[in-house]
Amino acid sequence: MAKNITSREDNYSQWYNDIVKQADLAENSAVRGCMVIKPHGYAIWEKMHDALDKMFKDTGHVNAYFPLFIPKSFLSREAAHVDGFAKECAVVTHYRLINNPQGKGVVVDPEAKLEEELIVRPTSETIIWDTYKNWIQSYRDLPVLCNQWANVVRWEMRTRLFLRTAEFLWQEGHTAHATREEAVAEAERMLEVYADFAENYMALPVIKGIKTPNERFAGAEDTFCIEAMMQDGKALQAGTSHFLGQNFAKAFDVKFLNKENQLEYVWATSWGVSTRLLGALIMAHSDDNGLVLPPKLAPIQVVIIPVFKDEIQLKAISEQVLPLIQKLRDNHILVKYDTDDSKRSGWKFNEYEVKGVPVRVAIGPRDLENKQAEVARRDTLEKSILPLENLDQTIAQLLDNIQQNLYRKALAFRDSHIREANTWDEFIDILDHQSGFVQAHWDGTPETEDMIKEKSKATIRCIPFQNPLTPGKCILTGKPSKQRVIFARAY
Repeated sequence: MAKNITSREDNYSQWYNDIVKQADLAENSAVRGCMVIKPHGYAIWEKMHDALDKMFKDTGHVNAYFPLFIPKSFLSREAAHVDGFAKECAVVTHYRLINNPQGKGVVVDPEAKLEEELIVRPTSETIIWDTYKNWIQSYRDLPVLCNQWANVVRWEMRTRLFLRTAEFLWQEGHTAHATREEAVAEAERMLEVYADFAENYMALPVIKGIKTPNERFAGAEDTFCIEAMMQDGKALQAGTSHFLGQNFAKAFDVKFLNKENQLEYVWATSWGVSTRLLGALIMAHSDDNGLVLPPKLAPIQVVIIPVFKDEIQLKAISEQVLPLIQKLRDNHILVKYDTDDSKRSGWKFNEYEVKGVPVRVAIGPRDLENKQAEVARRDTLEKSILPLENLDQTIAQLLDNIQQNLYRKALAFRDSHIREANTWDEFIDILDHQSGFVQAHWDGTPETEDMIKEKSKATIRCIPFQNPLTPGKCILTGKPSKQRVIFARAY
């Protein structure tokens, strides 16, 4: 076990915090509830950003940027929206500080009060739809397919690095359409993009489904989601896509002339994922030795560590290694050659293991004589002695194998932790003693959903797409139920 990392079995929560710290991903800042994302953590976010950004652009979306500040009156135009976010809003009331006339420091200038208070954006539907009003007049202006990469603020009282912070980074897509059908199709399409990213980049299997009315986004008609399972059996919502109907178009009077020259309201979607995906990545794959990264999201995919005593040995090793590095880079593999002589090779082995580098290659003088290298894979911790000849091709294949293995392992874990419950006692027993997702009947009412949540701390994560209709009785009320839904305790 790596030094200073608590085992998952002993204390899962502390294990997570230790991984974040020891892998040098993030730390708490001087601002309560906010975090500093350190270079290694931000490099992973950049990989996520770049992959998702390409996927968005491949589906016809463009990037834009909208203000951080939102007039308070905007938030109140959509009733459900303001109800959903009011308790989390940070509010700007003044625009100037002055020296404290009573002593040291500065105070708010009471004469610099804003005429209208500003909300620091918790999400951007309101400011964007006020903008779209100026962009959209005719069906020829549709669809509008915009995305923005930004930070948002939701004043959380209980925070946890990456998973829940007062400020976090994300992307938010906001699209406008001429018909209901186009908007629904867009919301579903973007959920597929998220699922594709989660499974093929994060190596994270997800369940696609629809949220219940209680759990849907404030102001949406429908919320589609992808739900993932972490190694402690808890659920993590890995992405959401919302069909907003005409709610925001009506709130901000966004109309267009259709092909029949008639005025009608625009149809809308919004969708987003955030830096909480880094939390998902940590909890889905890492072990008691540190972070484990899927190669597709690793800032360093291969680290090569020369084992040498003097400059002569390093020079000889480098003559063999530099052509290998070039071949790897020609194959778009991210490689680091660590020749730092201030740290021992053993320290480096541990450091890169904790940081989750997928493949480590070690080469010493004896390896050169035998035309070989020691290759270690991070996912299984297996080490092999491999020939230097065609090592670039071997490593490329190994990276693919690691990516696939992480997905298979996570999928097997998830599938083995999905259980059915037919009674309340079975339901609680699974949650308390076995963990994971529970497939159970619910009578379909929000009142029962609230009671189940209050009694068990579990929520309905989603109603899976193409969910089989299997009649039964609600686990709490015994009333008729048309289908099972997925419950879990969640982050």
